[in-house]
Amino acid sequence: MGPRGRHHPWVLLLLLLLPPVRAAAAARPNFVLVLADDLGYGDLGSYGHPSSATPNLDRLAARGLRFTDFYSSAAVCSPSRAALLTGRLQVRSGIYPGVFEPGSRGGLPLAEVTVAELLKARGYATAMVGKWHLGYGENGSFLPVHQGFDHFLGVPYSHDQGPCQNLTCFPPPDTKCFGTCDQGVVPLPLLWNQSIIQQPVSFPDLVPLYNKFSRDFIADCARRGLPFLLYYASHHTHYPQFASRAFAGRARRGPFGDALAEFDGAVGQLLQALRDSGVENSTMVLVTSDNGPSTLRMARGGSSGHLKCGKGTTYEGGMREPALAYWPGRIAPGECHCHPGTAPGECHCPPVTAPGECHCHPGTAPGECHCTPGMAPGECHCPPGTAPGECHRPPGTAPSSPGDRGHREGPGMGHRTKCVTPEQ
Repeated sequence: MGPRGRHHPWVLLLLLLLPPVRAAAAARPNFVLVLADDLGYGDLGSYGHPSSATPNLDRLAARGLRFTDFYSSAAVCSPSRAALLTGRLQVRSGIYPGVFEPGSRGGLPLAEVTVAELLKARGYATAMVGKWHLGYGENGSFLPVHQGFDHFLGVPYSHDQGPCQNLTCFPPPDTKCFGTCDQGVVPLPLLWNQSIIQQPVSFPDLVPLYNKFSRDFIADCARRGLPFLLYYASHHTHYPQFASRAFAGRARRGPFGDALAEFDGAVGQLLQALRDSGVENSTMVLVTSDNGPSTLRMARGGSSGHLKCGKGTTYEGGMREPALAYWPGRIAPGECHCHPGTAPGECHCPPVTAPGECHCHPGTAPGECHCTPGMAPGECHCPPGTAPGECHRPPGTAPSSPGDRGHREGPGMGHRTKCVTPEQ
């Protein structure tokens, strides 16, 4: 089968949603694809984490579709991103088994057809912000502007693939990045299309810059009546964590929580931009992660919830990801996705609730499930002696949690099985 042979189901979904090429631009939906970095299945409030501050993502889950069995194609970065953008298993494009380094000569083959190229051929405006990590190439030959994207603002590879020990990750006061990152390579560059506009990157200013570009892109496309694809590939919550002034030092989960809160805030700004431009009802938003959390980094590595292990492994924690889909008028609120082939009645999905609400098992009698007002999802207290099924609390969470700022273990980190996860 040649490189243009088979497509991943999500790419086929795009083809089904698109009208014929000659149809009016207004009839074509917009797409916003948001990809987190090393975000675990158990990291979001809507997936049961007791102390994550993710109100925008939780609201998205409550108003859209929350997937419970959504898998990446690989347990590390470059392979899973290649599959996401091409709709083909990464071994077909040769992006396997590891990741690209700053000095790597290869990249995503230009013969591969990306979703950006597919949509651009149908008259879409396309843009990418954030982490590329699918190769640089000679004179930038593998960068996004050669893979179907009209514009690219971001970093060509992972933000830990450059010296970071003297860089500021959190202001104020200026807190240096935790660890040293990769040594013996050039400082991390920020690119506009193919040109370096900053080196090294200023981490606290990065996400505000991405957000402004994204808002301007959405507004410009709406004003011109152009359907669009925006691929927002966040650096959060990959190590080393960083955040802008608005989020530094605010979260209960420490530096990881600050980075997660900034990611959540970015999603909120994207949704607000869609509303402000009047295109929210004609835009499909998909949020997911490239692979599981780096659990060996403990509190700085994220949570796989009740799943085993994390990034770099093919256990559930390494490849089963949180995923949210939102499209007002097209995706019914509160729906839940179970694994294909699941028999009727064998997959239970509790109602998804916004922060501060509580979800108990359907049919629970009054008084059998007590939830303190104001608690986030997953902080539900069940009375002693409650029978199994009478009170729902996400697996891996304790009846009450003090938050994990400074704690070495969170949900999903208490597994005693040794998980060997190469840092990618």
